[in-house]
Amino acid sequence: VQLQASGGGLVQAGGSLRLSCAASGSTFSSYAMGWYRQAPGKKREFVVVISGSGGHTYYADSVKGRFNTSRDDNAKNTVYLQMNNLKAEDTAVYYCAADPSVVAVLAGTERYWGQGTQVTVSS
Repeated sequence: VQLQASGGGLVQAGGSLRLSCAASGSTFSSYAMGWYRQAPGKKREFVVVISGSGGHTYYADSVKGRFNTSRDDNAKNTVYLQMNNLKAEDTAVYYCAADPSVVAVLAGTERYWGQGTQVTVSS
């Protein structure tokens, strides 16, 4: 599985962005997909994971109610992260990740990573 994240940028606090992660590979629909982020000088932080079926999602408390993830398992093989009401503390490089196991993504031991996309929120 190869992952390509996009959609980052500069936005004012309170604004919105939508990140995309396009995956290659015919087994995409069976993989749990997640997002992590890392701010300068900080440890990598879990953001959200969505199960292979799309029926289960788990969000970090810091983004609950503001971020929403979804997936398109048809032609696009893409997972999305809609980020609303952005705050300065959301500034980070966002990475998408994939693994057959939701638990692996939650634990940060996922098998596949994409390159990051920078999100900068100005206050």
